[in-house]
Amino acid sequence: MQDPQDPTSAPAPSDPVKIVPPIDEGWARQTLEQLAFANLNEQKTARRWKVGLRVAWLVLLAVVFWQAFSYSSPTSHPSAPHTAMVSIVGEIGSETEASAENVMSAMRLALEDSGSQALVLLINSPGGSPVQAGLINDEIVRLRALHNKPIYAVVEESCASAAYYIAAAADQIYVDKASIVGSIGVLMDGFGFTGLMDKLGVERRLMTAGANKGFLDPFSPQTEPQRKHAQAMLDQIHTQFIDVVKKGRGDRLKETPEMFSGLFWSGQQAVNMGLADSLGSLDGVAREVVKAPDVIDYTQRENVAERLVKRFGAAVGEGSVRALRTSTGLR
Repeated sequence: MQDPQDPTSAPAPSDPVKIVPPIDEGWARQTLEQLAFANLNEQKTARRWKVGLRVAWLVLLAVVFWQAFSYSSPTSHPSAPHTAMVSIVGEIGSETEASAENVMSAMRLALEDSGSQALVLLINSPGGSPVQAGLINDEIVRLRALHNKPIYAVVEESCASAAYYIAAAADQIYVDKASIVGSIGVLMDGFGFTGLMDKLGVERRLMTAGANKGFLDPFSPQTEPQRKHAQAMLDQIHTQFIDVVKKGRGDRLKETPEMFSGLFWSGQQAVNMGLADSLGSLDGVAREVVKAPDVIDYTQRENVAERLVKRFGAAVGEGSVRALRTSTGLR
């Protein structure tokens, strides 16, 4: 018999009964299917990106090779008699298509071709760098003496400032009656904000080593000695410009007080003043003056492939610099 006073003799309590809910096999199957489809879609997307990237690279390489092998230099074989042409279009500057490097290289190719009877510079430019124009002007003089071939300038819309600096070295200048010609002058422009800063109560804190180091700073006042220095420099460059025009045009110039003032004139006025020789076009000069109506363009132009390669190279270079900075702890 069990002793009611003995706790060890009491029967052990029974364990609680756990109720397990029935498994919904349909829900589990649906969840697994969704996960599988999501993973499959992710893999498909990744494959599409890889394929797309590879196709882009193939297209880029195809364009590069096509541009490289489809281009043939006009001087690759002896050519028939023709008029060589080099375009000078847009702003004249070291980073433009009308840079001295591009124009001079094209002129050399044109005049070295045994078939070229003369070189025509087809000009449509408002001007630009006097340095770049001066380099081209000097090269025109050198190449004409070296190859003993005439060099003509034909103006389309405009031939102003630095563009006329170049044209002045040509044997003859031909213009359209409505062309813009001249602007024989030099300028230096900028802005000054010192009065506005005073009204707004803004203080400019500029530190320099050298009393005149910041004299072109638009937020600092310009002193009279600085203004005189800049004006003397502009006057000197203007004198150089005038000397080049007088040397190139010679006795054909009919000088007036306004000729070298920076004004510009129509093509017909330029002919009357001696700034140009006659009215004419590229085809007309090739046909009537050079007597070689076939025109071959020697202009050095940056093609699509070159632009893509340059942009790709710049992007790779920037990425390399960033990676280097990151690896070295620089920011």
